[in-house]
Amino acid sequence: MSRRSNNLDDYELAIIEKKTKSYVETFKEAVDLFVKDCELRNLRPLTIQYYLNELNAFFNSLREQDIDTTVLKPYNVTEEHIKENVILYMRNYKGLRIVTINTRLRAIRAFYNFLHKQKHIPKNPMENIKLLKDRKKVIPTFSKEQLNKLFRQPDLRTFTGVRDYTVMMLFLETGIRVNELVGLSLADIRWEDSLVRIRQAKSYRERLVPIQKEMKNQLKKYIAIRGYVESDALFVTVDGTPLTKRGVQTRIERYGEKAKLKDVRCSCHTFRHTFAKLSVQQGANIFELQAILGHTSMEIVKTYVNLFGTDVRERHKEFSPLKVLNKRI
Repeated sequence: MSRRSNNLDDYELAIIEKKTKSYVETFKEAVDLFVKDCELRNLRPLTIQYYLNELNAFFNSLREQDIDTTVLKPYNVTEEHIKENVILYMRNYKGLRIVTINTRLRAIRAFYNFLHKQKHIPKNPMENIKLLKDRKKVIPTFSKEQLNKLFRQPDLRTFTGVRDYTVMMLFLETGIRVNELVGLSLADIRWEDSLVRIRQAKSYRERLVPIQKEMKNQLKKYIAIRGYVESDALFVTVDGTPLTKRGVQTRIERYGEKAKLKDVRCSCHTFRHTFAKLSVQQGANIFELQAILGHTSMEIVKTYVNLFGTDVRERHKEFSPLKVLNKRI
C-alpha cells in the first residue's frame, strides 16, 4: 500500500474547517425541491405545471444535444449552456419563436433563482441572462362585424348553443379570463348588486366585475334551462359536469371556423382584448380597466389605452403636419 501524502487536499481541509457544502446532485432532486417550494408558496397548479413542462423540455433538449443529464449536475450548468444549448439551439436549430424561447427562459430562471437562493448550487447560471427582445405586435381584437358573425353561430335550439352564447356574452361583457370563467359557481352571481365575483383570479385577488341588465337576463335564461345538476359550477356540460378550460377553448375555436373569421385568431383571450378595446373607445379610464381586468400592473392596461384611445386620433386632425402642404392634386 502506497504511502499517503501528509498534506491534506482541499476536500479534506474543508472537512476539518467544517466548510463542506452539500449541493443538490440530480435534476430530479432539484425539481422536487423546486416544486415543493412552489407548493409552499401556494402557487397556482397551472403555474407549477408550466414550470414542470418547460423544465422537462429543457432537459429533453439537452439530451437531444447528447448532453447526459444523469452525468451533468444542476450545479455544473453554466451561462454558456444557457446561451448555446437553450437560446441558440431553440432559435437556430429548432427555429422557435422569440416568445417561446422567453417562456422557456422564464421557467429556467425561476428554477435556478430558487436553487441559488437556497444554496443548493454555488452559482446561478441565469444571473446574467436576459430575455430576448421581441417586436411588439398589434393586439388582436374582433371587429364589430366579426363579433356579429360569431354570435350568430351557436344553435339556440340546443342547450350547448344557449350555454356557449351566454359564455361569449360574458366574455365580451366582463373581459374575464377562461380560467376565471370555468371557476364561476352559481353563488358567484350577485343579482341585486349586478356583480360577478371572480375567485379563480390569476393574481390570487378576488374581484367583483359589473354586469348590465342584458347580461343578467341572458344568465337567467341559461340558468333556467340548465336546471338542477349536482355540480354548483355555473357552466356545465350536457352530462352535468363542470365545463373545462379546454372545453371552452375548443368551442370558441369551432365557432370561429364556422364564422370563417379572417385576420384574427378566434380565442377566449381575443374576447378579453376586444372588451378592453371597446371599453376604452367608449370612455373607460385606466383605473376602471385595471379594476375590471384584474391586472396588478398598469403596463398592460396602458397599452390598451394607448392603442385604442380616441383622444390622440381626434387631436391628430388638428395638428397633422400635412396641413402645411400646398395641394397639387
